[in-house]
Amino acid sequence: MVSISTESAEQIEARLVEVISEAEFVVHDGFWQFEESAVPPILTAEVLAVVRDEDVWSSLVPAPTDTARSAAAERFGLFSFHFPHAADNSGFVGWLASHLKHELGTGVFVVCGSNTSRGGIFDYWGCPDSLLDEAVAVVERLRSRAVAT
Repeated sequence: MVSISTESAEQIEARLVEVISEAEFVVHDGFWQFEESAVPPILTAEVLAVVRDEDVWSSLVPAPTDTARSAAAERFGLFSFHFPHAADNSGFVGWLASHLKHELGTGVFVVCGSNTSRGGIFDYWGCPDSLLDEAVAVVERLRSRAVAT
């Protein structure tokens, strides 16, 4: 749900701490990478997302466990959020990305979708595989702040 409202920075922080605490949070097994192709990829159960620009199709797929084979591709750890129905999660991506950049120095990528049978919007977040545990710790700290307030 995209909401339009005027809030102070403190109000935004309080609302999004509540949103992150209420969201279903999952850390996904394994590591992931992008594979590029000139033609549309074949969709299988392993393909998590596909996006394209004018030149290539880019698929987010599990990274091979063979380190020599996957050395050329950047590997990512993944976690996801499913938000409750009618949650005002506007600004969530920028908010959490800013927390992760500030605390870990890393950027992220986010793939969003919608599943109305599970509440609506969901996000898959990717970060460098070497920082997955630290990124999860940042998320858990933010989630615990709602309990403390």
